[in-house]
Order: sequence, then structure tokens, then C-alpha cells
Amino acid sequence: MKVSKLAQNLIGSEIIKIGNQVNDLKTQGAEIANLTIGDLDANIYPIPARLKEEIQKAYQNNLTNYPPANGLLSLRKAVSQDLKNRWNLEYSANEILLAGGSRPLIYATFKTIVDEGDKVVYPIPSWNNNHYAYLTHAEKIEVETSQSNNFLPTAEELKPHLEGAVLLALCSPLNPTGTMFTKDQLTEICELVLEENKKRDENEKPLYLMYDQIYAMLTFDEEHFNPVSLLPEMKKYTVFIDGTSKSFAATGVRVGWSFGPTEIIDKMKSLLGHIGAWAPKPEQQAVSVFLGETQNVDLFVKDFKGKIAESLKILHTGIQDMKSRGFLVDSIKPMGALYLTIKLDYLGKTKPDGSQISDSSDLVFYLINEAGVALVPFSAFGNSRDMPWFRASAGGLSSDEIKRMLPRLENALSKLS
Repeated sequence: MKVSKLAQNLIGSEIIKIGNQVNDLKTQGAEIANLTIGDLDANIYPIPARLKEEIQKAYQNNLTNYPPANGLLSLRKAVSQDLKNRWNLEYSANEILLAGGSRPLIYATFKTIVDEGDKVVYPIPSWNNNHYAYLTHAEKIEVETSQSNNFLPTAEELKPHLEGAVLLALCSPLNPTGTMFTKDQLTEICELVLEENKKRDENEKPLYLMYDQIYAMLTFDEEHFNPVSLLPEMKKYTVFIDGTSKSFAATGVRVGWSFGPTEIIDKMKSLLGHIGAWAPKPEQQAVSVFLGETQNVDLFVKDFKGKIAESLKILHTGIQDMKSRGFLVDSIKPMGALYLTIKLDYLGKTKPDGSQISDSSDLVFYLINEAGVALVPFSAFGNSRDMPWFRASAGGLSSDEIKRMLPRLENALSKLS
């Protein structure tokens, strides 16, 4: 059967592929520590009780027809007030767009800004930018980052690639690494964006910055920074991506929001209106109520991120203990989000059956079968399969499950020679 060239060449998610194998083994009774999906076990991390209560109330009140194309005014006002209270950001309700999670908003940002052949710049590892670049027929410029800078891009690394680019895509705290920009790092990058835009005349498309801060409230010891608070001139060039999915453990509730320049947000609204990627009206209404209860929000987030931080600490400590005993492993102290960055330097090693670990994907499937441990290689985030770094997501396991998993991981690695 003939399909479009876009569909024919579309690459599926490596994370989903790994997840499917995990689920198949689980149905056969295997115990698998699933550290792959950036999701949460709702039995361990339920959504806020007040949010659930308001969702149920909204359904009981029959709020089940179409929401406005740009989202309920009550929620856009609540988001506007929260941005002011939390980050001292001034965005009116008309500069805010709601959608069914952050993915449609990221897609809409790309489609609104990027024409075929336009240059889009983003660091690797990073989540899904390669796929959105493909869907918009962009010329993608992938800037490989290093462990020495916590896999975050520096201004120096980005500078050679910004001339003529129309979009720079950044995320902090970063998926997949759980690391964050410092104030100076982000300021230097924003100064580059402003410098580049000063070179362009009014007939040229500006260089926009898409800033994904969906994990902004899930930070541990570090402070979250954003472009507009650091440099107010960035307001006309920055499109923010945010929402409820991570900070409220509400991945399935599907309420995300974007805010930025009115001319961009309005076009994104028109695009998503044709796609119909709206957040459900009852959930929007519920979030508008909960988000306005600042004390309840802060209490929930403090408890939730404390538990996530503890799980990540257990995992990080376990990896560091293995490193101290001679295993070829390492990890970067988590700063935020749900993730730990782990190095397993076992590519090229020999398995017990005599076959070789040829690349990072091969090691992933070996550990699933031999240790009941599932990780995501950085190749799923744009890097080479020869790179021995992996993402571990702590949201799907309890701290006890992580403790039980570590000896299995150690045993499996000890069998490689």
C-alpha cells in the first residue's frame, strides 16, 4: 500500500519499542524494573486529591462539550496569575494557549515558525526535537553536548549554528538528563539570541527560542531560570512550553499550556483548532480551580518532588557504590525532573553466551532479559548508538523496587567480560 513520503519515512519511538518488550515480558510473569517511560505509577504517585475532586465535580456538572479553541478563560487567567506569582512573568490570558498536554504545543510551535528547509537548532541529547524537525521538513542542526557540562549546550557550542536559524529548542530541567541551566549559562545563550536578532531586518524571520520548562517545579537543590526573567527583551522571541503533566503527576490528565508573543500564540491557536488537540473541558476547569489554590499546589509539589528526589538519590547512590567497587559505571547527580543519567561502559563486552554487546540498544535488551532492568539509551534522544549513556526514569517505581533492582543490575553487569 502506498502512503505519503512523510508517513513512509517516519521513525517510531525507540522508547515505545523498549516499553513494548517490557510489557510483553511482564505479561509472562517477569519482574521488570521499568525505568524507561517518563511517566508515573499513579498508585505510587496519584494526582492531587483536590484536582481529582474538581475533575469529578466538573463531569458531574456536565462540562463535556467543546472548550474554547484557546482554552477556558478561567484556566488561562489562573495560569497568568500563577506565572506572575511563581516566576514574576507578566503574560495576559490572551497570550496563553491551552492544549491536550505539551506535545501538541511543541508541534504547533514548530509548524507556526518553521518553513520547509528552515534551520532548527537543538542540543542532543534532547527529547523528540528530531521528530518535530522531520515533521516540519526542517534543516536540523544537532549540537552534541558533553558530560563535562551535564549534557547541556553552552553558548560557545551553539554560537556557530545560529546564523540564519529560525528556532532554537531548549529544555530545563532537561529530559533526558535531569540537569539544569545555571543562571549564567542561560543568560549567555539568550544574549546570543538577542545578538542574532539585531542583525536581521524586518523582512527576515526572527530567531525564536522554544523553552520547554515542563519540569520547572520539580527542581531539587538548584534554582530554575527562564529566558524572559533573565533578559526581558527575550519576551518577543520566547515561546514557553509548560503544563500539569509532570509537576502534578498528571500525565494522563492532558492539560498543557504555552505562552509567548501574541502573533505566534494566535497562529498556534488556529493550527490546533484544525487538529482539535484541546485539553478536555472538565480537566481544564479542575486545573483552573486547583492552580488558584497556591498553598495546596505548593504542598503537593513539595511532597511529590521530595519522594522523586529520594528515589533518584537511592539510584544515584547505588550506581556510585558500584563505581567505587570497580564497575564501569557512573551517574550525574540529579538536579530536577524524574531522571538520572547513567553511564554503563560495557559496549563491546561479551555476554555469557559468547555474543558481543554491539551497541547501547543491545545492552538495553541484555539488561531487560538478564536483570529485569529497562533503561533508555541516549540514542533515543539523538545520540549515537556507540554512546554508553542511558536515561533512568524513577517515576514508575517505588524506592523499595529501586533498591531491589540494584543487585540484579550489578549481577548482570558482572557477567559481561
